[in-house]
Amino acid sequence: MRSTRPALAVAAVALLLGVAACAAGPAASPQDPGPEPHSGHSTGSAPPPTPLRHGERFVDVGLAQPYEPAAPSGGTDEYRCFLVDPQLTEEAYLTGSQFLPQNAAIVHHAIFYRVDPSQAEQAAQVDASSPGEGWTCFGDSGVEGQTAWVAHWAPGAGETLMPDGFGFVMPPGSKLIMQVHYNLLNTAGSDQSGMKMRLAPAGAGLKPLETALAQAPIELPCEPGGTGPLCDREAAVADVGQRFGPESAELVSQLNQFCNAGKKPKAGPTQHCDQPVGQAGTIYMAAGHMHLLGRSIKVELNPGTPEARTVLDVPAYDFDNQALVPLKEPIPVAADDVVRVTCTHDAGLRRKLPQLQRLPSRYVVWGEGTSDEMCLGIMVMAPR
Repeated sequence: MRSTRPALAVAAVALLLGVAACAAGPAASPQDPGPEPHSGHSTGSAPPPTPLRHGERFVDVGLAQPYEPAAPSGGTDEYRCFLVDPQLTEEAYLTGSQFLPQNAAIVHHAIFYRVDPSQAEQAAQVDASSPGEGWTCFGDSGVEGQTAWVAHWAPGAGETLMPDGFGFVMPPGSKLIMQVHYNLLNTAGSDQSGMKMRLAPAGAGLKPLETALAQAPIELPCEPGGTGPLCDREAAVADVGQRFGPESAELVSQLNQFCNAGKKPKAGPTQHCDQPVGQAGTIYMAAGHMHLLGRSIKVELNPGTPEARTVLDVPAYDFDNQALVPLKEPIPVAADDVVRVTCTHDAGLRRKLPQLQRLPSRYVVWGEGTSDEMCLGIMVMAPR
């Protein structure tokens, strides 16, 4: 899933979090076997959408024709962006979304970025210059300037409803870039996914929402007994760059600089990152994103202090259950607060999961592929 490059570089989404020093977690004790490995893709049908609330309407967007993904550079993943148009002539609020993965066996995630009319024109030019439908977009939306993450889907999510009284602002003439991560580890085929948008009129007087991200590095050595050239960290980072582009390899370095003050990485299954809050507001929803080796993820506010709060705690992570969920109680944040995201991964799952068993052992760093890993806390908040 994405948007780490903007988070570390020029902020492509309106981020709650700023840049600060953080540290790798201490070496963890041997992993508890934990639950059985997750399947890697959910193929169940989505539940029907919740009835419309007062003033809302549904608008469908998506692919006009099937797209058949093809992973570049010898990899097994493609990130493809498509420009979709909700035909907005007046300002509206996005108050809910239901992504409909037409071929769930190959769809790893989807993110929708709001773009203004000038960015939409730029995206159309990128599309026209790229062969086939859409354009390759590992890591971000592929257009310059600030884009806003307004919706996403990952396995296990049905319709996502924003809290009553809140929504993402959609100005007139704005469009969406639909980024779909296709994973071709086990199967292929075409896809014609789309999204059912829930829109409320500008006159509804809703409060605007933003998506905030918190991320930590991945520094996971090969599984016990695993050997091979990719068990060397430097080789593994080079391989990520070869499959996804030099920016992906640079991101690994940026994460270490951002979260470990540029010191020698501390390899181990558990890593965390402390990041200062740059803008006061209130967090209403949260989710965690890792890949197939994920075991647990936690997002905390002001850890180790009397003001400590837990935003999200998933002690038994399931790749097939990544829905964005409302908090039991909204959590206010101040500009001088600190957010920590902590993830634990289990390299031993590589030998248990059919999707990974035939792949060579590797030292795992942050990477865009399903066979790579991420540690990402996703929060929906209202700025104060």
